[in-house]
Amino acid sequence: MAERRAFAQKISRTVAAEVRKQISGQYGGSPQLLKNLNIGGSVSHHTTVPLTEAVDPVDLEDYLIAHPIAVESGPLRDLLEFPPDDIEVVHTPRECRTLVSAVPEESEMDPHVRDCVRSYTEDWAIVNRKYHKLGTGFNPNTLDKQKERQKGLPKQIFESDEAPDGNSYQDEQDDLKRRSMSIDDTPRGSWACSIFDLKNSLPDALLPNLLDRTPNEEIDHHNEDQRKSSRHKELFALHPAPDEEEPIERLSVPEVPKEHFGQRLLVKCLSLKFEIEIEPIFASLALYDVKEKKKISENFYFDLNSEQMKGMLRPHVPPAAISTLARSAIFSITYPSQDVFLVIKLEKVLQQGDIGECAEPYMIFKESDAAKNKEKLEKLKCQAEQFCQRLGKYRMPFAWTAIHLMNIVSSAGSLERDSTEVEVGTGERKGSWSERRNSSIVGRRSLERTTSGDEACNLTSFRPATLTVTNFFKQEGDRLSDEDLYKFLADMRRPSSVLRRLRPITAQLKIDISPAPENPHYCLTPELLQVKLYPDSRVRPTREILEFPARDVYVPNTTYRNLLYVYPQSLNFANRQGSARNITVKVQFMYGEDPSNAMPVIFGKSSCPEFSKEAYTAVVYHNRSPDFHEEIKIKLPATLTDHHHLLFTFYHVSCQQKQNTPLETPVGYTWIPMLQNGRLKTGQFCLPVSLEKPPQAYSVLSPEVPLPGMKWVDNHKGVFNVEVVAVSSLHTQDPYLDKFFALVHALDEHMFPVRIGDMRIMENNLENELKSSISALNSSQLEPVVRFLHLLLDKLILLVVRPPVIAGQIVNLGQASFEAMASIINRLHKNLDGNQDQHGRNSLLASYIYYVFRLPNTYPNSPSPGPGGLGGSVHYATMARSAVRPASLNLNRSRSLSNSNPDISGTPTSPDDEVRSIIGSKGLDRSNSWVNTGGPKAAPWGSNPSPSAESTQATDRSCNRMSSHTETSSFLQTLTGRLPTKKLFHEELALQWVVCSGSVREAALQQAWFFFELMVKSMVHHLYFADKLDAPRKNRFPERFMDDVTALVSTIAGDIVSRFQKDTEMVERLNTSLAFFLNDLLSIMDRGFVFMLIKTCYKQVSSKLYSLTNPSNLASLRLDFLRIICSHEHYVTLNLPCSLLTPPASPSPSVSSATSQSSGFSTNVQDQKIANMFELSVPFRQQHYLAGLVLTELAVILDPDAEGLFGLHKKVINMVHNLLSSHDSDPRYADPQVKARVAMLYLPLIGVIMETVPQLYDFTESHNQRGRPSCVAVDDYESEGGSMISQTVAMAIAGTSVPQLTRPSSFLLTSSSGRQHSTFSTESSRSLLICLLWVLKNADESVLQKWFTDLSVLQLNRLLDLLYLCVSCFEYKGKKVFERMNSLTFKKSKDMRAKLEEAILGSIGARQEMVRRSRGQLERSPSGSAFGSQENLRWRKDMTHWRQNTEKLDKSRAEIEHEALIDGNLATEANLIILDTLEIVVQTVSVTESKESILGGVLKVLLHSMACNQSALYLQHCFATQRALVSKFPELLFEEETEQCADLCLRLLRHCSSSISTIRSHASASLYLLMRQNFEIGNNFARVKMQVTMSLSSLVGTSQNFNEEFLRRSLKTILTYAEEDLELRETTFPDQVQDLVFNLHMILSDTVKMKEHQEDPEMLIDLMYRIAKGYQNSPDLRLTWLQNMAGKHSERSNHAESAQCLVHSAALVAEYLSMLEDRKYLPVGCVTFQNISSNVLEESAVSDDVVSPDEEGICSGKYFTEAGLVGLLEQAAASFSMAGMYEAVNEVYKVLIPIHEANRDAKKLSTIHGKLQEAFSKIVHQVTF
Repeated sequence: MAERRAFAQKISRTVAAEVRKQISGQYGGSPQLLKNLNIGGSVSHHTTVPLTEAVDPVDLEDYLIAHPIAVESGPLRDLLEFPPDDIEVVHTPRECRTLVSAVPEESEMDPHVRDCVRSYTEDWAIVNRKYHKLGTGFNPNTLDKQKERQKGLPKQIFESDEAPDGNSYQDEQDDLKRRSMSIDDTPRGSWACSIFDLKNSLPDALLPNLLDRTPNEEIDHHNEDQRKSSRHKELFALHPAPDEEEPIERLSVPEVPKEHFGQRLLVKCLSLKFEIEIEPIFASLALYDVKEKKKISENFYFDLNSEQMKGMLRPHVPPAAISTLARSAIFSITYPSQDVFLVIKLEKVLQQGDIGECAEPYMIFKESDAAKNKEKLEKLKCQAEQFCQRLGKYRMPFAWTAIHLMNIVSSAGSLERDSTEVEVGTGERKGSWSERRNSSIVGRRSLERTTSGDEACNLTSFRPATLTVTNFFKQEGDRLSDEDLYKFLADMRRPSSVLRRLRPITAQLKIDISPAPENPHYCLTPELLQVKLYPDSRVRPTREILEFPARDVYVPNTTYRNLLYVYPQSLNFANRQGSARNITVKVQFMYGEDPSNAMPVIFGKSSCPEFSKEAYTAVVYHNRSPDFHEEIKIKLPATLTDHHHLLFTFYHVSCQQKQNTPLETPVGYTWIPMLQNGRLKTGQFCLPVSLEKPPQAYSVLSPEVPLPGMKWVDNHKGVFNVEVVAVSSLHTQDPYLDKFFALVHALDEHMFPVRIGDMRIMENNLENELKSSISALNSSQLEPVVRFLHLLLDKLILLVVRPPVIAGQIVNLGQASFEAMASIINRLHKNLDGNQDQHGRNSLLASYIYYVFRLPNTYPNSPSPGPGGLGGSVHYATMARSAVRPASLNLNRSRSLSNSNPDISGTPTSPDDEVRSIIGSKGLDRSNSWVNTGGPKAAPWGSNPSPSAESTQATDRSCNRMSSHTETSSFLQTLTGRLPTKKLFHEELALQWVVCSGSVREAALQQAWFFFELMVKSMVHHLYFADKLDAPRKNRFPERFMDDVTALVSTIAGDIVSRFQKDTEMVERLNTSLAFFLNDLLSIMDRGFVFMLIKTCYKQVSSKLYSLTNPSNLASLRLDFLRIICSHEHYVTLNLPCSLLTPPASPSPSVSSATSQSSGFSTNVQDQKIANMFELSVPFRQQHYLAGLVLTELAVILDPDAEGLFGLHKKVINMVHNLLSSHDSDPRYADPQVKARVAMLYLPLIGVIMETVPQLYDFTESHNQRGRPSCVAVDDYESEGGSMISQTVAMAIAGTSVPQLTRPSSFLLTSSSGRQHSTFSTESSRSLLICLLWVLKNADESVLQKWFTDLSVLQLNRLLDLLYLCVSCFEYKGKKVFERMNSLTFKKSKDMRAKLEEAILGSIGARQEMVRRSRGQLERSPSGSAFGSQENLRWRKDMTHWRQNTEKLDKSRAEIEHEALIDGNLATEANLIILDTLEIVVQTVSVTESKESILGGVLKVLLHSMACNQSALYLQHCFATQRALVSKFPELLFEEETEQCADLCLRLLRHCSSSISTIRSHASASLYLLMRQNFEIGNNFARVKMQVTMSLSSLVGTSQNFNEEFLRRSLKTILTYAEEDLELRETTFPDQVQDLVFNLHMILSDTVKMKEHQEDPEMLIDLMYRIAKGYQNSPDLRLTWLQNMAGKHSERSNHAESAQCLVHSAALVAEYLSMLEDRKYLPVGCVTFQNISSNVLEESAVSDDVVSPDEEGICSGKYFTEAGLVGLLEQAAASFSMAGMYEAVNEVYKVLIPIHEANRDAKKLSTIHGKLQEAFSKIVHQVTF
């Protein structure tokens, strides 16, 4: 123990830095010191920079120029530079729903209309990062694509899956019984029969060339080729991705802006039938929301009259347009609720008599009585015909009814038939009125959270229903208004509805209601445009009905729509003199005052032309103050003038035919001008009515103005109520927006004065007005702001880029516009919070940037910059090409270029520069305000030490740049004809952002993502239009702009650091925004510059981290930041994977070349290079900048001494895992050569993971705890349960000395300093190990080999420990486990899953809990950390959304098969990688010759892998490697690692009895060669003989599913080899082999007997006793069988018997120990044990043929040691104690105490005395009772 403890001390103190120093061979000083003080000697030519600080990155652009690409083409070349088509600017035509796009018909448009139309029709301008989907955010291993990539995997064969099921097994048993009869008849030891059996069995196939003497190198090459052929290319395709939320680096492409629709409902009107059919009836449908008291759709008019009825109206109705013949309509409902009604109104032709009289016949006649009432009906028909002829163009209200929509939807949903018939009367409705079905909203999320009172209603997925409405209510002439309607509807929902008492009009209206299909054919929009897929214009169309949403809908306009709805409401002619009773209102839309100026823009209703010039309201008979319920829909002209107006003419209609009375008499006039002060006039009006025709020029005035000499009804009081509503994407209907747009367009047109509202704005006042209107945008309503969002932002950006010239001065509006944008964006964010993605980006804004935004001077329809060409107007101060100057004189970045100016170097080089230098002398600065450059500028300002200084200086500079000076303008005009002020948006934006402060800065920070994305898109567009996308990156952007960006990034990083505790949520958003911004910049800017920005951020965070007590929150932010940056699609290229850190690779990685290069004394430079590649050295971190940051984060966070960071383990490991996994699946890196380069970026990962060995989850523990039938035999005891034999003892019982089953060497050793590591979770450990394997698999072998050569023995052992752990970690679980796990329903959470596996596999037993506790490894959650332990961060999500509901709990058979298939392939591939690595280690040893000591470790890993559940494929390669190893280093096994030799024998035998023939033939070949080699070394292979015999007996004695038939075949194979081995034919070898094989076969036969008595425990034990007696002369075997008996006894809880067996074992050991070592304190042999049992004397070694224990191979098991003896005795004591034989416990301890006393082991002694006290007190206790 002592030496081990010392070793432990060494190990635990080694920190990452130390290992790396040791590797480079220049290690001095403690790493802790190095870390904190940053001293430490220089490591070859550069000073070290501690890992916690960022290094200076390489200047990537310079580097690429300095190291031109050596490779001409091929896969490697693509690694070196971004592809030329990396970024493309695409103009995609926008999808248009309709066949022709909606645009105004007029050709002449005013600028606002033009802008709107452009905004609705222009192509999308998309910046596309072509390879973006290859970044880690879209890693196919994390998406659901992994399944696809696992197709075509070969099925790996595992013995554990092949295990026979019960029946076949039974048959074999019977078969065996028959066969073993012969043995029973013969006495024990009858060779003849045994040999007979053996001779008759068949051998397995022999391996070719096994016995040839081939040079080792050839064997190695052959093995390697075999191993490397047909391997699985992608490791991560086999490894499930860590369970994460949406990966933080994934930015989804925003939705394309499109027209908004709610949930859509298709209503088909099938038929309308009354009891009597005497006249045409006209119907309309509309939706109403009772709660909101709002009509929520326009009217849909339909006509279900028969042709005969329609014929009655012929004279009045011109031919009908097909669009008015629709009988089906699609309604859209954004806010479905329980309060929505479908209201159906009926009208008929006007006739004499009030509504009641006219409806009477419909109520009294029944269809059934038609014959009886024939005459009456004829009379009625006759009357109707007369009225139709005379009054056919007038209507009267007739009847109405309403359908409660949700009732229909919910009852239809709940009925099971496909289409539901529902009768709707008023008396008895299906489902009471109050019935509410609650179902969640599906389909487009309601854009605002629906108010909590509303139960959400779903209209997207109910079953179609056919309704038959049977009852109509007649209209009451005095209750026609909407107010009355709402009362009726509210009343309908009450059980005792007043309406139910009314006498109904019976009729039958049949309607189909169903969810609207996705893309219905033959649809017309509300403007009557045909929606796409309109195959035939002659088909009866379906109308889309315009929705008037119940509450605001926040969606930007994307189509041109300009409709006006006029609702005449009521008229009061009570006080009008004269006859005016049957009143109708004629409505016209006029463009002038002449009667002929009525425009044909009023939409027709049903069965009429599409448009007409006039519309009439329905007449209420004999009512002087009627209500109206008309809706008149008008198509507004795009450009309105002051002369457009609505004209209302009131008529009295005479219903009776009298002499000389005209049909209609005008009784009044009134009107509404359409524009008021340039704004559309809408809203509620109460208008006076004039008695006579209005005078000339009336239309520009409002009727409220008292015109002289006019007569008015009721003294000019308002008597006519009318409402006008516009649904328009031209008119904002918001005064603030209107004013802003008007001013901007006035500037455009340069028309002064501007008339806005009542004001006239003169040019000199324009600047103030403009600024105030920009800041007043805040007061506008949110809904219009959102509707006109695209246009509004476009205009604000335009003002920034091209400041207007007002009164000869340039007005800088950058600041005002920036503030306005910031506030608008924040309003959207606050009010529409349901509309954001995971990064807090509002989707409306994101899609504006992605699709709409473009640089203002690049409208595709404008010519190249020329007078007025820049988007239209000359009066923007833009630079024109003038005839004198060269064409390229386009001052897009006017920078001052005077040579006196220190910012600018060099002489002018281009005409641009010439102009600039001329201007420069006058001091024109790039901010384009006029600046006094009095003295030279402040010192160039990248050089500031502190961020605060940076920001202050930025502010100074800006003040300087903002001051305004105008004397130069005249000079400039003479130079160029106009003022040069075309600015670049991104430059201006960066400047404004840097200089802003206070609330504006806060607003911009809140929504930083918006400005960042805007800036990036502007930069790309600028490069694209300036043809600079291919320009060298250093010359793409001016220095000034880069300074601004630096200042911006630096101050924002400062904000993150200073505010992360206060404004957590905001800072998280800011942090991700900044990271995405830098990620974007890497695609377009100088990459070295961006690296410096990253460093700036890093530095700020690092300095803060030191001072924090609980750094994990800030560190977590930094991880997010890094992860997003590293998700760049060209991450690998950014890391310079081909940089010169790499050593010159030798062309072939053969052993000899390696020898020549580094035979232990390779040149120092070479070492340094190799070391630099594998350490996080400064050169590594500089050249592979991002990879360096990632690995540094990993090293720092996983460092056990890192205080307070262990909550981040999972997060940082996932980051690395995600990166590697996406490289693995990346098609660009599929070529192995390229992958090797990529892997090179991660070589230091190996070292980092080696550091973490003590913290990794111990997979080997769970492995040894769980019963595995296929593995070491004794495990079966465990699986049967009830074993009391501790693991180690049991293993030893198996007669072998299996390597200590604790972790090898360095595992499990707690450091003496008591440093307690927190263990990583299983998931994190697995992720780390799979990353390690990926690097080992893909790295260049020669490089690995050189590095291994430089590693110390300690380090190599560490590496082997890791590989040992990997074997257990990726062991195949077996199909049965998957099935068992599946039968338990388990939750999604990985933590749960891990616990479950542990429960199933029994790995967390009480013992392990104890061990863990002793190691201090139970994970503590860092108290007080806001994140809690990040390992378990998932619980919140799991608790909140019950995720299990969505998951199918039971997996299908196929899924289990698939899981097992993947797991099998992963296990095979992982183990093959381990095998590859072991081979490299072995080669290293062959080269250096100084490291033989690690071969034992190699062997240990090999043996461990053989012991695990492996596939046949892997085992073949494994045995090949093992044979090669033994042939290279025979002494290793037979002289040094004797325990391993025993273990190897057991493993080989175990596989010789495999059910799979390939495994058997390889195992028997290995076993034969092992004997042969042993023989060749010493002409005697006693050791192997002995160990094989012991192994067999232990294997056979205990394994349950052991099949002797298979083993017999292997024995036969070994015999066959011996017979065919020509070389050794002359020696004694073949005979010895034969002896051994026969002996083995004997044991086998004995065991067969035991098998038969499996069910008879007494007989079984008796047999075992007999066998043990048979081994009296072979102490090792006797011990084995004694222990087997002990095991069987304790399995059946016969503790006393078990204890006696153990005592016998101990006595046997003592007997031989006393021969070997003369130590006073040891028992003198078996005599000492007499007191416990007199039978013990059987164990005395007195007979003649006792083997002397000195002879080789005897008593070599680990039990024949002092420690072994102690173990047996302790075990015996425990068993006695369980058996209640407390006196015997005392006797056993009497033997033990002297041993411990001699060793001064106080701890053990205290335990023993404690146990004794327990034992005696139990005795006392029993006596007293």
